[in-house]
Amino acid sequence: MADYKAPLRDMRFVLNEVFEVSKLWAELPALAEVVDAETASAILEEAGKVTAGSIAPLNRSGDEEGCSWDNGAVKTPAGFPEAYQTYAEGGWVGVGGSPEFGGMGMPKVIGAQVEEMVNSANLSFGLYPMLTAGACLSILNHASEELKAQYLPNMYAGVWAGSMCLTEPHAGTDLGIIRTKAEPQADGSYKISGTKIFITGGEHDLTENIIHLVLAKLPDAPAGPKGISLFLVPKVMVNADGSLGEKNALGCGSIEHKMGIKASATCVMNFDGATGYLVGEVNKGLNAMFTMMNYERLGVGIQGLALGERSYQSAIEYARERIQSRAPTGPVAKDKAADPIIVHPDVRRMLLTMKALNEGGRAFSSYVAMQLDTAKYSEDKDTAKRADELVALLTPVAKAFLTDMALETTVHGQQIFGGHGFIREWGQEQLVRDCRITQIYEGTNGIQSLDLMGRKIVGSGGSFYKHLADEIKAFVASADANLAEFTKPLAAAVHNLDELTAWVLDRAKGNPNEIGAASVEYLHVFGYTAYAYMWALMARAALGKEDQDDFYASKLGTARFYFARLLPRIHSLSASVKAGSESLYLLDAAQF
Repeated sequence: MADYKAPLRDMRFVLNEVFEVSKLWAELPALAEVVDAETASAILEEAGKVTAGSIAPLNRSGDEEGCSWDNGAVKTPAGFPEAYQTYAEGGWVGVGGSPEFGGMGMPKVIGAQVEEMVNSANLSFGLYPMLTAGACLSILNHASEELKAQYLPNMYAGVWAGSMCLTEPHAGTDLGIIRTKAEPQADGSYKISGTKIFITGGEHDLTENIIHLVLAKLPDAPAGPKGISLFLVPKVMVNADGSLGEKNALGCGSIEHKMGIKASATCVMNFDGATGYLVGEVNKGLNAMFTMMNYERLGVGIQGLALGERSYQSAIEYARERIQSRAPTGPVAKDKAADPIIVHPDVRRMLLTMKALNEGGRAFSSYVAMQLDTAKYSEDKDTAKRADELVALLTPVAKAFLTDMALETTVHGQQIFGGHGFIREWGQEQLVRDCRITQIYEGTNGIQSLDLMGRKIVGSGGSFYKHLADEIKAFVASADANLAEFTKPLAAAVHNLDELTAWVLDRAKGNPNEIGAASVEYLHVFGYTAYAYMWALMARAALGKEDQDDFYASKLGTARFYFARLLPRIHSLSASVKAGSESLYLLDAAQF
């Protein structure tokens, strides 16, 4: 496998030339105080060095060794504790954290690039700081000032880690039926009892303490999701002076043996009357949880992108070096027995598909991150509201489409290696295995599709969608004529999505099954159309510069490939949507 190299050139292109993020930061006073183009560049440069130098070398060895469990204690693979300490000492756990409590305070659009780098280097490793950052976000936005001051500094510093304890053996997507209980105590604390499963980083040896955020129900809580509260439950109790006290009444019952991400500890956590503290309001736990979900679901999408990038880096190196057969047009490497496989049309198809989906995904994830920053920091209520609604619309697309495309991408990367791609030593099969979980956790992609179709499209009457559609149409209308090869098919794609959206909205009025029947294909049509917008924006930034630098020529060539070979997928997907739900219900359950 090729050594990982952070794609800093492309990241800078997206941030500085496509989106001109410095202009956004200048309009948001809270960000203007902490970041500028020079600071951002230095952060990305250093993150590239740390991830490539300290974390990437542990990817395969971590997969081979995995985590181990012994009487409640979890040991991570060799090298992980030392690498985590290096990562934490660099301030990377708190890169997006509040400066008030020791975080860097960087915007999400910068954090998104750092997330991509660490997850490309080693997804299993990247999950530990990701869960800590997510827990910090909920604490920052919902916990009392006392809890923030007591826990956030050490969590941002990476001295303590965090976890999110949501799922139970009988309750995954349907959190309203959780059974974990929270009993009020005279001192204002709560006793938490119950079992949680699939808890990433629930136990490990990387930090001296782990701060669990646990969903539970009070004895008098109403039924369903409206009766869920959120609690902060430390692994080790924290004394008033900040020192560590006794171990709390909780433990790791086992770890899961998984298809991938084997160096990430996925734990069964048992809470046996553990001491916890309320975060936010009673029975408003889902509100506190969903504060972090937009960030976390974008983060999972970025994980998929990251694995696709890592796979592409290895595949392109292999395709340039591996010689097999001659090019269809005749020998290219005449001094060799055969030509490198990059001359073959099918290999080029796979490589260009990988490149187009990766670079389109990087632009799209950065665009969504910019909306998160605008929604959080804008002082103009209308601007913040529009951005918030765009985030709601685009988050399920970012999570599901990025990861669906990532599986296609990593499989292409494996396929380019031929038989070697099936062999562990070459590394490509691990990326396929690791990638598969990204379509499942943080809400399966089917659930994301239902969220997009049911809540964000039908639920808003199409108003959230209109924000994006109007923006794309304004871009097309204002574009120069020399961009027509990109804007013309983009305009047609948006028109198709307009019609498809209206069709589903109309059909859903008479048949609720239409929402679920349309959802997955609709999300993919949406995703390909959104990527077309990203590629048109990137083409605009590159056009006229192709003679100056191969980077821009490559960008334009990839854009043309995307519009010629990938965007047309929307037509078959749209036909599937318009086929309706009838064919899904032709069989009785016994006939399957």
